Amino acid sequence: MNFNKYDNVLLEATDGIGTLTINRPKVLNALNSATLQDIGDALREVESHPDEIKVLIITGSGTKSFVAGADITEMRSMNTMQALALSKLAHKSFGEIEDLPQFTIAAVNGYALGGGCELASSCDMRIGSAKTKFGQPEVGLGTIPGFGGTQRLTRLVGRGKAKEMIATSTMISADEAYRIGLLDELVEPEELMNKAHEIAKQVMKNGMIAVALAKYSVDRGADLPLDVAVDMESQLFAETFATQDQTEGMNAFVEKRDSKFTGK
Repeated sequence: MNFNKYDNVLLEATDGIGTLTINRPKVLNALNSATLQDIGDALREVESHPDEIKVLIITGSGTKSFVAGADITEMRSMNTMQALALSKLAHKSFGEIEDLPQFTIAAVNGYALGGGCELASSCDMRIGSAKTKFGQPEVGLGTIPGFGGTQRLTRLVGRGKAKEMIATSTMISADEAYRIGLLDELVEPEELMNKAHEIAKQVMKNGMIAVALAKYSVDRGADLPLDVAVDMESQLFAETFATQDQTEGMNAFVEKRDSKFTGK
């Protein structure tokens, strides 16, 4: 499958697993406006190719950094309206990660600071290693996280820990990130991408319509009152019974054989 070429990211796919690599290694993959635009464009391409990309891994180029933050050289001269536009662009791109029907895995291969932490927080799960460092250093620059850090980080680790990370602007280790739930898996550095592919393959064994609906239910239900959320879950559960995958999955279970899902 040939994907579009982008200046700041690489999009590849093999055997149903897509990899989106932030590719600005000379600046530790810092996010500028052009990179955020490329991310959004690539994500729309991913969404339009569900057969070629069933699971998407997001990582950074090189061995030092996932994404070291937003590009300060671009931001430092911005006025209020330009800063607002940058934040809105980041929210649009990161929101598209959450809204993808495909399952997303952040393979956090180094520094995930500022916008990098916010990018990783947008994914369905995060895998790290001893090289992984998280942080939201924005208050040390006289501003606040503007790419979702005050919101998604809070939902992942709780108000107190999010406020501590943001207000102290200190980096935390991979062990601490795993302890507080910011990392879901912690592996040796050389095993990072192998683990991401292992999890992707586990996801792909299942009905992809069901995976997409389950992801949607978790994400949307988390911010709803419980009675409204469980009603939404019931509706989505019922919808799966109109799919061929549900019929195949349950027949395969009863017949004691492996399921052959088609995504229909």
